Amino acid sequence: MSRKIAVLAGDGIGPEVVGEAVKVLKRISSAFEFEHALVGGAAYDDGGHPMPQSTLDLCRASDAVLLGAVGGPKYDKIQPPEMRPEVGALLPLRSELNLYANVRPAKTLNALKDSSPLRGDRGVMDLVVMRELTGGIYFARPRERRDDGNTAVDTCIYRRHEVVRIAERAFEIARQRRREIVSVDKANVLETSRLWREVVTEMAPSYPDVKVSHMLVDNCAMQLVRDPSQFDVILTENMFGDILSDEASMITGSLGLLPSASLSDPKEGRVFGLYEPVHGSAPDIAGLGKANPIATILSAAMMLRYSFDDDAAALVIENAVDAVLDAGIRTADIMSEGCQLVSTSEMGEAISQRILLS
Repeated sequence: MSRKIAVLAGDGIGPEVVGEAVKVLKRISSAFEFEHALVGGAAYDDGGHPMPQSTLDLCRASDAVLLGAVGGPKYDKIQPPEMRPEVGALLPLRSELNLYANVRPAKTLNALKDSSPLRGDRGVMDLVVMRELTGGIYFARPRERRDDGNTAVDTCIYRRHEVVRIAERAFEIARQRRREIVSVDKANVLETSRLWREVVTEMAPSYPDVKVSHMLVDNCAMQLVRDPSQFDVILTENMFGDILSDEASMITGSLGLLPSASLSDPKEGRVFGLYEPVHGSAPDIAGLGKANPIATILSAAMMLRYSFDDDAAALVIENAVDAVLDAGIRTADIMSEGCQLVSTSEMGEAISQRILLS
């Protein structure tokens, strides 16, 4: 049975890294059908809007979405701000497709232990950040700015059902891992965080096999640097998750290594999701063959696992990535002495060849 994947390469290095992920998916199976569409700055340049209706329609008609990256300095001064790619493309994708559960794994790869800014065993970790993706300060209204330029207002709103559904997904994922959740908030200051802590506390007895604790976000940021190995699943709201997941990704050594999945509610036995690397568009290296495609390739593995229920194929990709890194093959961002420097396409080809040998 053919499975339709909407491919939104986007801006900057997006087309380069997405191209390598598509190469890997084609190597895994011939059952995938790929349809490409514009998004972000590329869409704005083409038709004056970063999220064309035709792109949204394609996503809705597909089984999963593979996204590269959007935005860049070229678009930072577009008015109104809602037309900038990061706001006018990413936020509508998340809200229109109900992608409320953002799954961001951060794992130290054995071959790259020395790439972590936390040298040696201090940088070893294997955690997942479960970030609520469609609520909080990024979405709530009113959002106001006075004409005199001296006052701006962003409103943070969370409703009980929004906390419940992301917590449910966190408990499900924790049960597949080490069965520990740290719920991160700012309950000593914020009313939304007090609601968050209240709801998670109420839900915990329904999952007696999962250990639940609470941590303030500033302490969590410090603990990630002090001892990242203590975390299994970090459950948190939209803005906190945005910041903490980027911090965790850098502990692994490079933003070019980390994948993510943004998931909707399961329907008819399948999970619709959008899969993308956590890094940005990096326009300074676009077209130079320097970008690391591993994060996007591992995002494709997450697609196989969550949307297509094919854990075996996902493991084939993940093992191929490990094997290539163990062989000392590196892109520029993770290069170290004694290793072989390769381009974006050469890294993708090396991983594809390892899949052939599986």
